[in-house]
Amino acid sequence: MKQFLLAAGILAGAAALSSRPALAQQSKVGDWTIEKRTQDTHCNASRGYKDKQDENRDYVIVITYSDKAIVIVMIYDGWEWDKVGEILRADVGTDDADIMRKAKWEVMDKTTVRGIFEYDQSIMDRLSKAKRLTLDFEDDDEDSIEMQIPRAGEALAALKFCEENRK
Repeated sequence: MKQFLLAAGILAGAAALSSRPALAQQSKVGDWTIEKRTQDTHCNASRGYKDKQDENRDYVIVITYSDKAIVIVMIYDGWEWDKVGEILRADVGTDDADIMRKAKWEVMDKTTVRGIFEYDQSIMDRLSKAKRLTLDFEDDDEDSIEMQIPRAGEALAALKFCEENRK
């Protein structure tokens, strides 16, 4: 699981280091980790879990943002994407709201996709109220996913605090 979280952090904009990353700031909100690593420009909120109802597969989400962009990385070990760099289209939603139709997601490796979106406070507001985040890929129901994001509001508040106080 730590390997997935490290990979997600790197994909969310961190530069890869050969040793374990040093943490300048880190806190926990439930099972979310809020961190500002020394090699990162911005703070990340990450959560990983295993789903017993899905062959105990790993699910990981990493969220980071700036005043210009929101970056969401999703890792699911049930995916088997073939082409790194391929752009996929998916509707993004939560358990109670649609966020974006036909959003662009880039394949980062066989189990990881990344979405980079222009910063929009309404997206952050919808995420903060959500218990689940869904990606519904065009023409590909098998790879569509629903990721559990409990306590997202608290995690995003901690992420905002981290961003406002990063060094």
